[in-house]
Amino acid sequence: MARKRKNGEGTVRLRKDGRWEGRVVIGYDERNLPKTKNVLAKTKSECVEKLKQLQERYTPPKSDKVKSDMPFGEWMDFWYQNYVKPQIRPTTQANYEAKIYQHIIPELGKIPLNQLAQKDLQQFYARMKTAGRLIRTEQFGKGLSDSMVRGLHAACRSALEKAVQEELIRTNPAVGCKLPPKRGREMQVLGREELQRFLIQAQAEGYYELFLLDLCTGLRRGELLALQWDDLDFKTGTLTVNKQVYEVKGQLQVSVPKTRASIRRLVLPPGVVEVLRQYRERVDSRWMFPSPVKEGVPMNPSAVLKRLHIILERAGCKRIRFHDLRHTFATLSLENGMDVKTLSAMLGHVSAATTLDIYTHVTGDMQTEAAAKIDRGLGNEVLGSPEQAEQGSVEDFQPVLRKTRKPGTGCITQINDHLFEGRYSPTWPDGTKHSKCVYAHTREECEAKLKALIQQMNAERQALRDKMRGITPPDKLTKTQKKIWTYMKFHPDVTSYWAIARGAGVTRHTAAKWYEMMRGILGRAA
Repeated sequence: MARKRKNGEGTVRLRKDGRWEGRVVIGYDERNLPKTKNVLAKTKSECVEKLKQLQERYTPPKSDKVKSDMPFGEWMDFWYQNYVKPQIRPTTQANYEAKIYQHIIPELGKIPLNQLAQKDLQQFYARMKTAGRLIRTEQFGKGLSDSMVRGLHAACRSALEKAVQEELIRTNPAVGCKLPPKRGREMQVLGREELQRFLIQAQAEGYYELFLLDLCTGLRRGELLALQWDDLDFKTGTLTVNKQVYEVKGQLQVSVPKTRASIRRLVLPPGVVEVLRQYRERVDSRWMFPSPVKEGVPMNPSAVLKRLHIILERAGCKRIRFHDLRHTFATLSLENGMDVKTLSAMLGHVSAATTLDIYTHVTGDMQTEAAAKIDRGLGNEVLGSPEQAEQGSVEDFQPVLRKTRKPGTGCITQINDHLFEGRYSPTWPDGTKHSKCVYAHTREECEAKLKALIQQMNAERQALRDKMRGITPPDKLTKTQKKIWTYMKFHPDVTSYWAIARGAGVTRHTAAKWYEMMRGILGRAA
């Protein structure tokens, strides 16, 4: 079997005209689209050599500051900025930068590159595992997860391997380090009865079309939320998947999928097309699933995930990841006779081998079922599966209607199996919204903590009201102008139109329009 090329080495393929083509990504443009270069050759070996020369041409020259005794932190920065960052996407950049600049450099940055030993790395991983977390320690504890520690090791190992190639060090000290065990997430799928309850509950909450489409196509969350109405041909039922949406530092980004295989066309069942046709009449947006709070943008992936968990809980289903809906689609497709090649194309996998590797357990069950069919054909008795015997009816299931808490009591959300979040977001007397959260391992404990938080925040609000007594805006101001005046009164240091608009609950244009007038009224005019 041919050796699989490593990430960053590019791809080599045989063209229909008999020539070999090598292609490599050299970076990304301002729209987050990959920039590629290619070479052509008569033989594979010649193509590989040309591709190597092409990569060297776009590899930055070694800096004079790069020396064997330079601090490891400086080498990590040089390696990331010059060899890694130009070839990765913004989401991946954020992950790398968090690992390098928040953990690796602060802990190991001062050690000379040629003196960094395996024990230094091993001790670093141990510290990270016990006390490496910088935020949300109340939720997740003081230590980093096993996967994060393994990610830190991967970054160090790659950077040190490059240092070996550049002949800055003789050996890679990261090789042979003992790491936390790699624990793959267990795949979970919804049973048929759970699926029915789930869709009934989703319909009651207004998310029926979104989850129905995902369960019928197996789309990734980013692919699903990036869909626009132009991507669906209602006449043929063809759905084009050519975009993905993701969140980077609180901002939604839309780009092409990561691989070519992810760009695909799917044919939807007629029933699903009809559901979407009726749904289209209620949606006034180019996005198929627009944000309910921001105009002109798709739904936020984090918000959809939170809604999924709420629907699962109310429908009495087990708690699963959004990606497990994709697994549910694939499992049901295989169990109902879809061949692996077709399923692989629908899922956007690079090859059918990937599909077989992920769903080995399903294909094994299919083989058992095939053997049972042969047995039946020979006239033997085959007992039905216990799962089928235990399946019940959902006729009596009634969707749980949204429970509305009384105003001023906050809200509680179950984050995972052992953690609850309580949130209180009151409006301050100056028009701004302040949100605070508490966490607990049980709902009862969370309710008690939330009650104490509400009392504390209400006391602060009352103190501000007392401070504002006698301070009223001029009568001549409109309602919108009063909002701007109130915010600027209690935030004298804020001069950004965007910040004032956000705090006062108006548009940036409106804030800019009345800014100078409010400064004059408040006696702050230049």
